[in-house]
Amino acid sequence: MKYFLDSDDWPQMKADIDAAGHEQVDSLDMAQVYINTAVSAENFPDLPANIEFVQHNFSGVNQFINAGILTEDSIPWCNAAGAFAQPVAESALALLLSQSHHHKRIALEATWDGRDEIDLSQAWLYTPRGHEPKRVAIFGAGGIGQELISMLKPFGVHITAVNRSGRAVAGADETHSLVDATSVWSDADFIVLIMPLTEETEGMVDAEKFRAMKNTAILVNVGRGQLVNTDDLVAALRTGEIAGAGLEVVEPEPLPDDHPLWGLKNCTITPHMGAGPHVADLHMGRIFNENAAAWEKGKPLPTQVDPKAGY
Repeated sequence: MKYFLDSDDWPQMKADIDAAGHEQVDSLDMAQVYINTAVSAENFPDLPANIEFVQHNFSGVNQFINAGILTEDSIPWCNAAGAFAQPVAESALALLLSQSHHHKRIALEATWDGRDEIDLSQAWLYTPRGHEPKRVAIFGAGGIGQELISMLKPFGVHITAVNRSGRAVAGADETHSLVDATSVWSDADFIVLIMPLTEETEGMVDAEKFRAMKNTAILVNVGRGQLVNTDDLVAALRTGEIAGAGLEVVEPEPLPDDHPLWGLKNCTITPHMGAGPHVADLHMGRIFNENAAAWEKGKPLPTQVDPKAGY
């Protein structure tokens, strides 16, 4: 297929697409597929009638839905679903471990003073002899969640998966639907958010959820920043309602330099880089090729977005 790519910053993706026999063209008017490399909807071009589908290079499309660009009447849009399972799962695991062992707090304090107190409050994923396994709840057990489950297995944790349907998830010890997950919030030692942003999930982690969580619990968010009410999170971290948070995504993004989350010793932040352009370049060629192959055969596009669902 002929594709239009308006950026030179995707060399690996381009090499993978070209190797599959597709052809880059210099104009949208000559292309069959528009590869959208922009996160913002602000400068999205008017697409000519010859464009058959859009390949968006990231997972989130809410900004394009909100801008009225991606609608139920649009040509098909494909996102990056499945592209970032390994890097984002690794980011989640890194945040779990870093926050559990107080890496940010120690770096900020820059002293060995208080070592004994810090030692007593650090958390561990592994199970000491004679103890019950730590309980990890994964909200959103799709491709990333599945990858994270496999990474967590060596630690011997008890894994609870939460998804929309409640359908069993391979590798999880138990699975709940999102509407039937009330007890999960109070039972978990670690909660990992990987859910997409929808009307159902926006702001789902709020003051009520923090009150339900253990005061030793750690929250990790690698899904969408808007899943969490930021003001309620700040309050919960300041008062010790929860022990800590590891955030790959935040609301707002970018997080202002003077935001209180930066200064909290029990909050570890990475700036949404688990699935940034550098990582995406390594994986998006495969996603494009799979979608293009399906389109040419008249089959459903593997990562086609449902504008009504929001992902």
